[in-house]
Amino acid sequence: MKPGMFDPALMLAPLTIWRHVAQITWDLQMVIMMRTAGMMGLMRQDIMEPQRMVLEKADAAQEAMGAAISAAARGKRADQVLAAALRPYRRRTKANVRRLSGHRG
Repeated sequence: MKPGMFDPALMLAPLTIWRHVAQITWDLQMVIMMRTAGMMGLMRQDIMEPQRMVLEKADAAQEAMGAAISAAARGKRADQVLAAALRPYRRRTKANVRRLSGHRG
């Protein structure tokens, strides 16, 4: 893009990042609630869920770091690097909500 040109994506970047963080936060709260209910015996839960809960943190952090480094190495803007880092967390939290709730669609 030439200097001085208007770029709507740049204007909306903070809102887009906020929307991604808000969705991840909402899904995280759902996952925490369902896992807590499972540990209390209020919901059915796989026997390996507590172990999965711990192991997935390191995997997600490693994947997010790799995505951020890759985006930065390609010369992406800061908001694009942050979006790349958030993507693995979003994908995992969304999958956790689906899996824990029994929703398959």
